Amino acid sequence: MISALTRFILILCVAFIAAYIALANWGSDIAIAVGILILAIPLIYSYVNLARLGKYIQTDSVENMPLPSGLWEEIFFRLQRLVRALKQSNRQIKQQYDHFIEAFQASPNGIVMLDENDQIEWCNSIAEHFFGLIFKRDVMQRINFLIRRPEFIQYLAKRNFEEPLLIERMGPDSSLSLMLQAFPFGQKRHLLLVQNVTDLQKADAMRRDFVANVSHEMRTPITVLMGFLETVQSLELEKTQRDQYFDMMMSQAQRMKCLVEDLLTLANLEANTLPAANNPVHIGTLMALLRNDAEALSQGRHAFSFDISTTADLLGDEREILSAFSNLVSNAIRYTPDVGAINVRWSINQQGQGEFSVLDTGPGIASEHLSRLTERFYRVDRSRSRDTGGTGLGLAIVKHIASRHQAQLMIESTPGKGSMFMLRFPKERISP
Repeated sequence: MISALTRFILILCVAFIAAYIALANWGSDIAIAVGILILAIPLIYSYVNLARLGKYIQTDSVENMPLPSGLWEEIFFRLQRLVRALKQSNRQIKQQYDHFIEAFQASPNGIVMLDENDQIEWCNSIAEHFFGLIFKRDVMQRINFLIRRPEFIQYLAKRNFEEPLLIERMGPDSSLSLMLQAFPFGQKRHLLLVQNVTDLQKADAMRRDFVANVSHEMRTPITVLMGFLETVQSLELEKTQRDQYFDMMMSQAQRMKCLVEDLLTLANLEANTLPAANNPVHIGTLMALLRNDAEALSQGRHAFSFDISTTADLLGDEREILSAFSNLVSNAIRYTPDVGAINVRWSINQQGQGEFSVLDTGPGIASEHLSRLTERFYRVDRSRSRDTGGTGLGLAIVKHIASRHQAQLMIESTPGKGSMFMLRFPKERISP
């Protein structure tokens, strides 16, 4: 390929030769004009190509680049290759950028990028939800102007980001507990990571309450037992009085035994999340066992009715179902005053679902307590529950057994009139 300098020398030679011929034949004026015309042709050609290049620069398509011949061919070709490489590099960079943004948006944690002045450069949608931000509106705003919590402002001001900061009562309904920490990156920039620890806080609170409740429940009977044992040890008692103390100690020991058994049952149910087996459970036999246990616990103080309106049986774990049914019946007996009525019923509704219900004429339960009845150790009346021998775990056990059998625990109550507890089993759990 001929170089640009060689071409320029050739053009000059042609111009001088043409001018010399014109000078010999037509005179100096025509010779000058011919020389100028020959020299102007490449200038005009270059101007036209420059104009085409300027027009191309204003477009985005590499394929539309003109490829002239001659001096400008190599220039346009190299430029086209350079532009194509730059566009490919830009596409790859944009794809990587989009992937990073998608990854940050998919993160379950809030992410906020801050510049050296704590201004928001970018944040994901989780951070927007946590702090009530709108990125398009709040970009390049100082974050301490938008999150006006004193502990957060102090955390930013101290610049000691080695430890995380817990902020409670955040979110749209002020129900979230957020753990956040700032990490330096780049040139004096910070990445603020925010984690929702609400469930962890609740679980920790439940654990503390559980330990406190178990300790409290165990301490009372142990204290009573120790008191009676010290009395029997230190005093010479008559046989009738000693027997009375032994009966009281046996009652407290039985109470601790029931508590430990319920705790073990609840622990086993919580550890086993698989659905219960589909073993046939004969309802007639189950209702007979419930009646015998209920009459023994009531000792003639209540009126019972046990109704079976269908011959269809249940499919599930017989031991767990008996435990759930017994807890509902024993609760009704404990909280229903003497001479009260308790109705126990097994039926199939119009949707083919099995319903086991216990209806009592007890004092009823206020509506604000209904949603918490299945919590461990939750009691509407603590003193009355202990007097009746309850452990506070019965309905929690019923709830877990219902979950393993895909059943629903439904509670309806009217203060002063009584309560209805129902277990509704899906039709798949009903034996044909």
